[in-house]
Amino acid sequence: MKIYTRTGDKGETSLFTGQRVPKNDVCIEALGTVDECNSTIGVAISLMAHLPELHPSLEQLEIIQHALFDLGAAIATPRTRAVADKIDKTRFDSEASQMLEKWIDSMEEALPPLKTFILPGGHPAGAMLQLSRSICRRAERSVIPLGARADVSQNVVIYLNRLSDYLFVISRYVNHLMHSPETLWDHHKLQGITQTRQA
Repeated sequence: MKIYTRTGDKGETSLFTGQRVPKNDVCIEALGTVDECNSTIGVAISLMAHLPELHPSLEQLEIIQHALFDLGAAIATPRTRAVADKIDKTRFDSEASQMLEKWIDSMEEALPPLKTFILPGGHPAGAMLQLSRSICRRAERSVIPLGARADVSQNVVIYLNRLSDYLFVISRYVNHLMHSPETLWDHHKLQGITQTRQA
């Protein structure tokens, strides 16, 4: 099968329902942002592949990548417009979010308590997972209108909210395992630097 079909040359694409929509349709915007999140998770995995101590975390992230494809199928099947069998085929269940919660709880047991904001960074994989987290937040914002009009189940919205939490915690966890210190947010640091220079 050729990678190019020419069917989108006029700025339209198809949902799983078969409906043609503009490529900037709210469903497609949400799908694109979920894809961005998934892609950055893939980069993080590539940065972790040669580090055996990170392999359990890597396996979790690969499960999440599969889940994001399932979630994308749900987004591409607007429930207000799809027939029942397609809605059932692309159902996204709450168990996926429950799994994230278990992983979060397990990692947090090994992490020092957080008392202030931290700057994204640390080990390259940890920094990339922070980027994934920020894109996940954008994905969550993009699906909220779909949830409000009942085009996706609340399980989709909840999963993205929980996933952003997971990505924050696993970023910290990776940095912890790699002995990469966290940089704490220094309130008004810029103001202090400016005052020092003026003095």
